[in-house]
Amino acid sequence: MAVAFTREEDYEAQAADLPDRPISAHPNLVTASGLAAIETALAEARAAYSTAQAEGGVAADRTAMARATRDLRYWSARRGTAQLTEPEGAAETALFGRTVEIEREDGRRQTFRIVGEDEADPAKGSVSYVSPLARALLGKTVGDVVRLGDGEVELKAVR
Repeated sequence: MAVAFTREEDYEAQAADLPDRPISAHPNLVTASGLAAIETALAEARAAYSTAQAEGGVAADRTAMARATRDLRYWSARRGTAQLTEPEGAAETALFGRTVEIEREDGRRQTFRIVGEDEADPAKGSVSYVSPLARALLGKTVGDVVRLGDGEVELKAVR
């Protein structure tokens, strides 16, 4: 019976020993909406940390406290390094913060907004500026054809 308690405590200790969330080595460029999302996540992390402390901290629930502490460190670091970046340049040029429409070789058209890493969500139509797609398009103008993987895409529109 004592072995079962030891193993349970070991699992709890391992769960509470969460590794830090990795922080990108790239500059933390953000759009205005990306900065707002970081500030919201930071406020939520602070609230979770306060809740975990109020409920007894490490003594009561090591996993909740570890998760709250990890998230607070991550979002504090991301907020501290955030660089609000607005697109400056010709309207037809693909830049950080702009929405681009591409046409693939098979005729499919896709639209993406080029944003910061924390804001990127391809399923919702945004890609990180460090993604291969964004890197290929940044600085290009409407009508340019760029190589992407084994194929090519044409920049059809920039908004």
